[in-house]
Amino acid sequence: MRASRLLQILLLLQNRGRLTSAQLATELEVTPRTILRDVDAMTEAGLPIIVFQGNQGGIELGFNYRTRLTGLDEDEAEALGVILGADIPALVALGLEHAARRARAKLIESYPDKVRAAAKRAMAQFQLSLPGEVDDPRVFAIARAVRGTRIVHINVGADPQTVHPTAMHLSDEGWSFDDALSGETIPIERWGNINISAHRFAC
Repeated sequence: MRASRLLQILLLLQNRGRLTSAQLATELEVTPRTILRDVDAMTEAGLPIIVFQGNQGGIELGFNYRTRLTGLDEDEAEALGVILGADIPALVALGLEHAARRARAKLIESYPDKVRAAAKRAMAQFQLSLPGEVDDPRVFAIARAVRGTRIVHINVGADPQTVHPTAMHLSDEGWSFDDALSGETIPIERWGNINISAHRFAC
């Protein structure tokens, strides 16, 4: 979590120039004291962080230290903003809601000023909520199994079946996953009770 915050501090300083510890703290929802500890850690790691004292002080990157993601036209930046700004309840079901929020903030901050402004404007103008089931804990469990290549037993206690889930799908019919063992795509109504094994399968 701290490594993630340090990267976001770097991106904020890179794109916005000098910021105070209070401004950074507001952006990252931490205390100014935490920001100062983070800045110390970044300095110790060799990043060219400069801290200016006084009323006109602040924190900035020295030696024109910059990394840019370029190549997006304004309309592409707007499309990116709509995509990144969409509320996707399925991320909650997959256990990726907070990771997606952090990734979105980092990605937006990594772009040049004009691209970043266009993306943020589109995020504010077009606020979409995409469908997705969020209340079935089995979805999160299967998602973990997919990411960890875990063997899974479904229909436990009724008609047990061993599966190797490799990918998940969400459509109008609900969730399903691809089973590498049988070659089937198994819809959620056939999952029944599930048991996630500690054993992995070969991809």
